[in-house]
Amino acid sequence: MDKFVKWLWPFGVVIVIFAVLAYFEWLPWQPQPSSPSPQDKQGSLESWRQDFSESDLDLLARVVRAEAEGEPYDGQVAVAAVILNRVTHPEFPNTIAGVVYEPLAFSVVANGQVNRPASESAVQAAHCALNGLDPSGGAIYFYNPAKTRSAWIRSRAVIKTIGGHIFAS
Repeated sequence: MDKFVKWLWPFGVVIVIFAVLAYFEWLPWQPQPSSPSPQDKQGSLESWRQDFSESDLDLLARVVRAEAEGEPYDGQVAVAAVILNRVTHPEFPNTIAGVVYEPLAFSVVANGQVNRPASESAVQAAHCALNGLDPSGGAIYFYNPAKTRSAWIRSRAVIKTIGGHIFAS
C-alpha cells in the first residue's frame, strides 16, 4: 500500500495545482460589484418613462397619497406596486388609469380623495414602484383590516403586512 500511495502522490499534487490555477482563471470572469455612475443612476430613475407617462406617474402618486398617507414609505411603494401588478395581471385592465378607475376598485376614487394633489413622498414612492421596486411581494390586492368589512377581501391569501395594510394575492 505504501508504494501505491507514493506512486499516486505526484498526481494529487498536480491535480491540486490545476485546481488552484483553474480557480484563478475563473475568478476574473465573475461579475464584480460596482457602484453605478451618476449617469447610470439617473437613467435608472427615469427608466419608467419607456412604458408610462407623466400623467400615469401623477395618477399613481395621487392614489398612493389617498390610500397610504401616514403609512410607512415601504407601504406607500407597496400600494403603487399593487396597482402596477394589476396592470400586468390578465384579470385587470392593462393601464394605470384603467386599474384605478375600474368600478368599485378603489374607495378613494368614489370619495374624490384621488383628486387631491400627491405629496412628495407619494411621488417618490410611485417612482420607485415604476422602476420595479415591489415590497408587496407581488400582491394584487391590499386592504386596511381596521377599515374594511368585506369578507371577500379578507379571504384572499395574505402575502405580508406593511404598516396598517395587508397585501394579498
